[in-house]
Amino acid sequence: MRVLHVVSDWKWTGPAEPMLLLAAAQRARGDEVALACPDAPAGEWGLGDRARGAGLTPALILERARGAHWLRDRRDAAGLRALLRAQRFDVVHAWHTRDHVLAWRAARRAAPAAAVVRSWPRAERIPRWPWTRWLLGRASDGVAFPSEAAAHANRRLARGGPARGVAGAVDLARFRPGAPDPALRERLGLAGATGVVGVVARVQARRRFDLLLDAFSRLAARDAGARLLVVGRGTRLDELARRPAAELGIAGRVVFAGWRGEDYPDVLRALDVLTYLVPGSDGSCRAVLEAAACAIPTVATRRGALPELVRHAETGLVVDEDPESLAGAWASLLADPARRASLGRAARAHALACFAPEQLAQRVAELYAEAIAQRRGARASREPRSKR
Repeated sequence: MRVLHVVSDWKWTGPAEPMLLLAAAQRARGDEVALACPDAPAGEWGLGDRARGAGLTPALILERARGAHWLRDRRDAAGLRALLRAQRFDVVHAWHTRDHVLAWRAARRAAPAAAVVRSWPRAERIPRWPWTRWLLGRASDGVAFPSEAAAHANRRLARGGPARGVAGAVDLARFRPGAPDPALRERLGLAGATGVVGVVARVQARRRFDLLLDAFSRLAARDAGARLLVVGRGTRLDELARRPAAELGIAGRVVFAGWRGEDYPDVLRALDVLTYLVPGSDGSCRAVLEAAACAIPTVATRRGALPELVRHAETGLVVDEDPESLAGAWASLLADPARRASLGRAARAHALACFAPEQLAQRVAELYAEAIAQRRGARASREPRSKR
C-alpha cells in the first residue's frame, strides 16, 4: 500500500511522535510511506528533523501556517496535487485540520481514487456543526479516533464511512521496566522520597493543575515522604503550578523537572505512580502508554480515552475527578508496594498486547481498507449509468 502522511505542524508535539511510530511500523510491514510536513524555523528542532533521523525524508515541505485558508494555501495544495499525480498514493492520512483540508483539495483533483483518512485528536463527542459534518463526512473516507467510545459517539458525523477507535502505540524497547536510577533521583531532588507521584503534561489551565496540587496537598498531609514530580513545561508554569504549590505549603514537596529529552524514560522510571487527569493535544494519552510499558501503574480520571487505556484495579486505578479521590488512590498504592508491582506487571503485559507499533499499523491498515472501499463505492455511485 502507498501511504502519504500529511502533517501541517512542524513541532515535535501532539500527534507528531505517534505519526512517526506508525510510519515506521507501516514501512516495516512493507508499505511505501511518504511524508509532507513543514520544516522547523532556524534554530529549532521539529518533526522534519526527527523524520529525517528515522530515514523518512519529507517528500514535500509545506508552509508553516495554522488554520485552513483557501487562497493562502494554494501553493501547498498545488504541491500536494503534483505529488499525488506523480506517486499515485492509495491513502492520504491527515493529522490536523489544515492538512485535512489540503489533502481533500489535492486528492479530489489529482487522485480521486485515493482515500482521505483523518486521525482525530480527541476522544470526545464532536459538535454537529456544518463545518464538522463536512470535514468528517464528505471530506473524509475514514476517521481514526483515540478510543472506541469516541468512534461510536461520532459515527453519525462520518455519514456511513468507517470510524474506528485506534489506540496509540509506544516504543516498547525504549520504554521498558527497570529499577530507578538513584543518581538521577538525587539530581531531580527526590533522594529520600518514600513515594513519587508523577504527571507528564504541558502546564496549561485545561490540564487541571489546580486539582493535581489540591489532591497532592492532601496526600502530603498524610505521607511526609511523598513527592510530586511534574514533567513538562509551559509559559504559565509559575502562575498555574509554582505559586499555587507555595500557597498550599507544598513547594518543597513538588519537583519541576521540565521537558526531558533522551533521559525521559529514566525520569519516568523514577516514578512509583503516574497520574493523568486531562488528555492534551494527543488524545492517545501517550504518557499513559509509556508508563504502562515501564510497568508503572496509572491513576487516571474518566476523561477521553483514559477509561479504555487504564483497566481499573488491573493496570491502575480510574477515579472521580476530585481531590480526595485522587489523594486516596495515590495513598493506597504508595502504601502497598506489592499491589503496585502487580498492577505494573499487568500494565506492561497490556502494553505488549495492545500498544506495540506493529499492532497500531495493523489496526490502521484495516481502517485504510475500509476507507478505500468507501472511496471506490462513492466514485462508482457518481459514474453515469452508461459507463457502468
